[in-house]
Amino acid sequence: MPLNQPEKGNFLIARPSIFGDFTFNRSVILLADHSEDGSVGFIINKSLDFNLSDIFPDIIHRNFHIFNGGPVEQDKLFFIHSIPEKIPGSIKIVRDIYWGGDFDTVKELLRKDEIAENEIKFFLGYAGWQVHQLENELNSASWAMLDNKKREIFEDNTGLWKEKMKELGGEYLIWSNAPENPSYN
Repeated sequence: MPLNQPEKGNFLIARPSIFGDFTFNRSVILLADHSEDGSVGFIINKSLDFNLSDIFPDIIHRNFHIFNGGPVEQDKLFFIHSIPEKIPGSIKIVRDIYWGGDFDTVKELLRKDEIAENEIKFFLGYAGWQVHQLENELNSASWAMLDNKKREIFEDNTGLWKEKMKELGGEYLIWSNAPENPSYN
């Protein structure tokens, strides 16, 4: 069942009305912060064509995927994780999902192979909204909101948008099987 008020930890699911917007088309966003100052989120289902080892080849030897977090500050690396006991300075989003922390510690843990792919997710950029902008977009039917389940965030979620369309049910069911470009239908 869709939610009405945005809160940290919610999923924002791009509604079909957002088709044509390359960044947000079929996006599922984890809302990392929502306050009177605005909102921040990360697109969790759009993997980029390179890995963390491409950026840090001398430190990281495993293929941690990097995701397109959103259109803001795409030259900066961000991360969410489930291991605050290992990463000082982590900010709690919801339940056992955290944002950021000491990146030098993260690099050392990765170098020692002490972080698993199902514990951390990396992003270039983020999605951001000014005060009341997200509420206005929700009211204009650009997004639907659902609660999240931790496992969905850290798993392979290339089909997550389709799953969320089905979870929303009703009018969204037809969109779950629509081609990415409706003109192909």
